[in-house]
Amino acid sequence: MYKTKIIEIGPIVEDFAEEFLLVLFGPQAMAELRDICVIHESSEEPKDVIQKNGRLTIGEQEYRILDVGEEANPNFESLGHISIYFRDGENNEILPGAILVEPKVFPVLTVGDEISFE
Repeated sequence: MYKTKIIEIGPIVEDFAEEFLLVLFGPQAMAELRDICVIHESSEEPKDVIQKNGRLTIGEQEYRILDVGEEANPNFESLGHISIYFRDGENNEILPGAILVEPKVFPVLTVGDEISFE
């Protein structure tokens, strides 16, 4: 299991809720990206932590990982960056740096909440 903690929530993050899209980035995110991102930090090193049929937990909300783009793990390992699309089992094509999860429920986000991958 890999755990990280939300340390900052960009002011525009909630605008993406209607698109069911959440963008995560590590603390080194550039200033121009921070407004649209959830910034997280961990003392652990992620290594292939995002797996199809795995579980993602954000705060109290649990998700099943339906699909993982080919660049999702490398991007997460180097930058703490992934785009998370929330869907209801729809078979959507995803971008290389993204993951697809269900259910189609945008999480309640609070600074200090834990994000984990199992």
